[in-house]
Amino acid sequence: MSEPVFQRRARTLTLAEIAALTGAAPPPAPLLDRGINDIAPLDRASPSALAVFDDKAQTASAAVSHAGACLTTAALAGALPARVAALVVGDPFRAFVDVARKLFPHALRPSSLTEAGSAAGAQVHPSARLESGVTVEPGAVIAPRAEIGGGTVIGANAVIGTEVRIGRDCSIGAGAVITDVLIGDRVVVHRGCKIGQDGFVAGDGAQRKIPQVGRVIIQDDVEIGAGTTVDRGAVADTVIGEGSKIDNLVQVGHNVSIGRHCIVVAQAGISGSATLEDFVVLGARVGINTYVTIGEGAQIAAASAVNGDVPAGARWGGTPGKPIGSGSAI
Repeated sequence: MSEPVFQRRARTLTLAEIAALTGAAPPPAPLLDRGINDIAPLDRASPSALAVFDDKAQTASAAVSHAGACLTTAALAGALPARVAALVVGDPFRAFVDVARKLFPHALRPSSLTEAGSAAGAQVHPSARLESGVTVEPGAVIAPRAEIGGGTVIGANAVIGTEVRIGRDCSIGAGAVITDVLIGDRVVVHRGCKIGQDGFVAGDGAQRKIPQVGRVIIQDDVEIGAGTTVDRGAVADTVIGEGSKIDNLVQVGHNVSIGRHCIVVAQAGISGSATLEDFVVLGARVGINTYVTIGEGAQIAAASAVNGDVPAGARWGGTPGKPIGSGSAI
């Protein structure tokens, strides 16, 4: 069986181009035209691949590397063999990502099964408004009065609810269900997400369900991982701010406000009416209680349970969550 390549490289970069892109000191003149068209781990990289070396723990792998070039720090560069062109930068991994984005731009967004237009088997209501360049894959359903911007892809068997608004150049994954939602531009919603369903709110002793009349608002450049669920607001809207990235299998409750450029890692749960201010990071399996506010730039360690407000810039961990460094923190 032949080995498939799912993410095909777009171009080759010379070391001179990589140095210019990353701000690294250029390599010796004979190496400037060396071509790089792939990325790989240090110990598996070929002479046409770029690697990254940013931790002393990788020293053994660095010593046997055959990479064509390696982004590293001044302190670590001496551990690389002479055959590897060392490109010294302040933040090797960030520079590595910059190069990877140039080599594999198509990997930044899920690809479509079909070309632009509505495929056979898709159901688009006559009152829905689709700009030119929208792709609707087989089995997808677009309900009345939905509006979808140009360049957006609606995946196979996805459901777009009545009056939903989706901006331009978005990707809605296969099997996703989107209702009661306003979505900005360049948003990626991965496969199997459920966004806009009504969350549970306890009533009196009979536990009667309370009507959920809010919306979900997802701002530009947000990415939401596979299998994540986002409840619509009960009264206020549920909001996910510009540039935030939410991992797979996360639960976002009703009325939650997530700020700009936050990161929420897999299996985290955010209870209703909690607030994450800008640039917050939640590790895997973090639980945030109702009405808790996580201050701007705060970081919560994996598997923590947070029951009270966290100050801006703080680093908390443990159950119950406390500032890292105190007795029960992790």
